[in-house]
Amino acid sequence: MTIRVATYNLHGLRDDVSALTRVITAMRADVLCVQEAPRFVRWRARRRALAAAAGLRPATPGRVGGVAVLTGPRVSVLHAESHALRAFFGLERRGLAIAVVEAEGARLAVGSLHLDLNDPARVHHAAEAVALVERAATGLDATMVLGGDINEQDHQPAWRYLAGRLADCYAVAPKGDGLTFPARRPSARIDGVFAARDTRVVSCGGVDAPMADLGAASDHLPVIAELRVGL
Repeated sequence: MTIRVATYNLHGLRDDVSALTRVITAMRADVLCVQEAPRFVRWRARRRALAAAAGLRPATPGRVGGVAVLTGPRVSVLHAESHALRAFFGLERRGLAIAVVEAEGARLAVGSLHLDLNDPARVHHAAEAVALVERAATGLDATMVLGGDINEQDHQPAWRYLAGRLADCYAVAPKGDGLTFPARRPSARIDGVFAARDTRVVSCGGVDAPMADLGAASDHLPVIAELRVGL
């Protein structure tokens, strides 16, 4: 079957939430990795409200690093966990959210990640995240998928590490120009979906939504990958 896995930096819901809701709805994602989700005042209620408005539900616990995984009605959540990644002095604490989901017998272990602007921290956290998602995937016989705001481009070390361990879905089956930042005038691809190499990537790229909504919803553009898993 084909499962739609997406990633989207929500910019802390500091922009047009109505536009953001419309963009997320247009994505038709079965699993959505989000970054900069609400994590302070009323963070649970705000996450639930946004997810419900787009026909999704929060799947992962915790708020460390502002990362979360949301899921749609086609998938069931078998397991969810949240991790604080290694602390670096003077830098924001980063986290990883993981949900193991199942649809029609196919299982995915999906991690949501937001890497730092600091080069050594990005590389360390990329490796840490891959190890944690791999552990979750192995434990429940699931296919690894990682989505996130990588905060660097595909020629840089953390991205190259991720693409060395997993398939960069856009590079495998590109749809559109792939640029994700800044949303109003995108010039760089710093957000991506990575999947186990034996996964068939049908397509990966942007979402069919009005440009006005995409520019108003967040400072990033979303990425959505169609993955063929199972029989």
